[in-house]
Amino acid sequence: MSTDYQQARTALGARLRELRVQRPGGKLTGPQLAARLGWPHSKIYKLEGGKQTATRDDLRALAAAVGNPEAFDELAARLAGFETHIQSWRRQLADGHRPVQERWNAEIDRVTVVHAWEEAVIPGMLQTTDYARHVLSRYADLHGSVHDVEDAVRARARRQEWLSERDHRFRVLIWEAALRSLICPPSVLAIQLDRLTAMIGMDTVDLGIIPFTASVKVAPANGFWVLDERLVIAEDWHAELWLDDADSITLYAKVWNTLRESAVYGADAHNVINNARRALTAR
Repeated sequence: MSTDYQQARTALGARLRELRVQRPGGKLTGPQLAARLGWPHSKIYKLEGGKQTATRDDLRALAAAVGNPEAFDELAARLAGFETHIQSWRRQLADGHRPVQERWNAEIDRVTVVHAWEEAVIPGMLQTTDYARHVLSRYADLHGSVHDVEDAVRARARRQEWLSERDHRFRVLIWEAALRSLICPPSVLAIQLDRLTAMIGMDTVDLGIIPFTASVKVAPANGFWVLDERLVIAEDWHAELWLDDADSITLYAKVWNTLRESAVYGADAHNVINNARRALTAR
C-alpha cells in the first residue's frame, strides 16, 4: 500500500478518534461506540488506527453515533481524497463488473489520446466479446464478485466505439506473452488474434508488439494506461491506481516510451501475431 495512502487513512482514523473523545455529550470509549453502532469493538480500533478503510456508510453512521452528523461531509471528503488514487477491487466490484466498465467508458469518452501497455492480456479496447467474457469471468471468480459478466462484456464492447472517431489515437504496446496466454480456450484466442491482426494499419490504432526475443530496458510488467497525459490507470491484484500527479504521469510516460523502443510494428508485428496463431493450431 502506498505511503501517501496509508498516511491519509491514518489521518482519517485520528480524526474519527477525535470525534469520539471530544464528543459534545462526553467521551465515549471504543466499546461504547461500537455498541451504539452494533459493530464489533475491534472495528472501531481498526478504523481509528488506520488498519481498515471506512465506507461512506460507516462514516455517516459513526458521525451520527457521536452526535455530530454534520461531520459526515468532512469525513466523506477525506475518504474521497485518498480513494481517488487507490480503487480497491473489493469496493469497486461490490455491485459487479458492469459499473466498473461504465466508469472506464465515461473516462475514455473524455480522452483523445491513450497510451496503453499490457503484458498479459489483450487490451480491453481490442478484445472480442468471447475473449472479454472469459477474462471477466476469471476475475469475477477470483474476487468472488457479482457475476454480471454478460452486462460487463456489453459495456466493455461499447468502449470500442471510441476507436471509430478519427481524431482519436490508441497507441498500444503488447508483450508477446499476451498473445499466448490461454486465459480462454485456444479457439477463442485464435479468433482474438485474428482480430488483433486486423487492427494493424487502422487509422486510429498504433499497435506495437514486444517479442520475447527483444532486448528490453525495463521489465515488461505492470499493465497501465496513460490518458491524455493527465491520468494514469495502473492495475494490481488488489486495486486499480488512478494517478493524476505530474510526477507519476511523467514516470509512466517514460516507461511507455522505453518499452516502445523494443516494440515491432506493421509487418513485423503481424509476423509475431501469426507465429502465436500457428502455435495454437499446432496444439
